[in-house]
Amino acid sequence: MPQYSRRLFLSGALALSMAPARAATAPLRVVASSVPHAEILEFVADKLAPDLPLKTIEISGDLRPNALLRDGDADANFFQHVPFLRSEEAAMGVRFAVVAAVHIEPLGLYSRRAESVADVPAGGTVALSNSVSNTSRGLSLLQANGLIRLRAKDAGVNATLDDVLENPKNFRFVEIAPPQLPRSLDDVAIAVINGNYALEAGLEPARDALALERAEGNPYANVLVTTEGLAKDPRIQRLATLLTSAEVAAFIRSRYRGSVIPVRNS
Repeated sequence: MPQYSRRLFLSGALALSMAPARAATAPLRVVASSVPHAEILEFVADKLAPDLPLKTIEISGDLRPNALLRDGDADANFFQHVPFLRSEEAAMGVRFAVVAAVHIEPLGLYSRRAESVADVPAGGTVALSNSVSNTSRGLSLLQANGLIRLRAKDAGVNATLDDVLENPKNFRFVEIAPPQLPRSLDDVAIAVINGNYALEAGLEPARDALALERAEGNPYANVLVTTEGLAKDPRIQRLATLLTSAEVAAFIRSRYRGSVIPVRNS
């Protein structure tokens, strides 16, 4: 493996001790989820650009990728979609730059108590993400599969549990941190799980989900994010081009077989 493509596992405290790298030839520090983001970056570094000084820092523990980016302890991150990014920007009072839209990880409905959406037991508990944008996304998926009906909302406005108008199966709802959702499957009737956390838990969304989000028109593409000051950095620009290349799209299709969908169609 090239010298700078090594993947690191850091806790927040260790990551914060890293000095900012400003020179264009310095390693490009990208914070990423392990699956599929770090795997995609590893493919780029090993197969497409071994000369690109890429250092991937895998998310673990209390690591906050957007805080590291804001504080200069990382140069970019690759783990989130734009609605989540915008909510983070509002909470942090900063603005970042989106430089590439790479892939979609369809949100899925998962259950160990039902073989189909129609079989989900009445009165059961539904586990949702506790992040604002993903709660709205999960509720929309439940509605799309006929399990609930939501109050109409303006475009771009997040739905909340208060917007559930019809709940014919009398579900109870719990909101859980996204990485913990796969672990909830033994305790709930159905869980709405982000694609990356499903993959990390050994689930195969295209095979195991009772239902998945549609890819067409999906606003939740995962993006490469950096600071406004680094948006024109040659290393960032090159990585953005590589992540949106036909080669990366082919790798995503081959590796994840529909569980992760490249934004690029060809």
